[in-house]
Amino acid sequence: MRPAAQVFFPLDDQLEVWDKHWSERVAKYAVWLSGLMEFEEAERVLNQIGQIPISDTSVWRRTERWGQRFQAEEAAQRAVATASPARGVPVPGEVRDLPERGVAMDGAKVHIRAEGWKELKVGCVFDIAMRPTVDQATGETLDLAHAVHNSYVAHLGGPEVFGERVWAEARGRQWTRARDSIALGDGAPWIWNLVQTHFFDSRQAVDWYHATEHLAHAANLLKGEGTPAAQHWRKAQATLLFEGHAEQIAARLREAADAHPAVAEGLRREAGYFQDNQPRMQYQELREEGFPIGSGMVESGCKRFRARFNGSGMRWSRPGIQRLIPVRAAIMSRHFDPMWQTVYKSPRK
Repeated sequence: MRPAAQVFFPLDDQLEVWDKHWSERVAKYAVWLSGLMEFEEAERVLNQIGQIPISDTSVWRRTERWGQRFQAEEAAQRAVATASPARGVPVPGEVRDLPERGVAMDGAKVHIRAEGWKELKVGCVFDIAMRPTVDQATGETLDLAHAVHNSYVAHLGGPEVFGERVWAEARGRQWTRARDSIALGDGAPWIWNLVQTHFFDSRQAVDWYHATEHLAHAANLLKGEGTPAAQHWRKAQATLLFEGHAEQIAARLREAADAHPAVAEGLRREAGYFQDNQPRMQYQELREEGFPIGSGMVESGCKRFRARFNGSGMRWSRPGIQRLIPVRAAIMSRHFDPMWQTVYKSPRK
């Protein structure tokens, strides 16, 4: 039998009596759990482990209220980051004395009621550290660059606000003091447009795994899907790609398109991909200089957002998911506690 639910009255809610009296800790737990799991599951955890009789509706109401304040805090941070000093203007006395930083961007689909599947843009800001790693191709143990201390932001909407949000996160992590930096993404133009706006002085790299997927597609078009010839061709071109010769791959694909009219359109499309991104495909050079060449850190972030928002049968209202996105991002970034203290202590409006 479900424990008797705590009774709340309209005036109590208006005055936030519940949140003020037995409340801050319960409100915090309710919001935190909502960022981790469905509201019904959060109710069960609070009831069974915390011995707190609270309904899933009350959990949702707390998340709705405090999620709005998380949103407001994100907006305030974004305003500060984009206001001053202007991007590209040196800060007097600032020294580039911190380890290398990185940023990666990607997208994940979430379902919005009355709208269908929409793209949730996800950004990851990270530090770079060298760690012993087994090379899957050779079996050797090498010191390779890894993303560490990852923090995440996400935005359901256009790239402009998302770019400002990513930059606010990067600036909050003292991006401009890093000795060097890199921006990673797939071939999507919107990503590189944002990089040009906010991270124009960073190195740029197309994610290695996205690039090799394009090689695999070209190989299947040219040699037949899944054939030994396609695998052999892909491996040979991957070596060229890693060495920084994307333009040679593009030229070979254009030549192949002329010789194979049945698949010419697809081959020319892949040729354009490698030609356009050639400056962002200097993989051997980047690896030797201590930078990651894969964007697994942001792809992992996309999976974690999907894990919360794309459960069986989940359909979100746009305002509802927008309130929960910054909560989920703060949890993933291990920044929930300081974010909570900031919004809890902020003036009530």
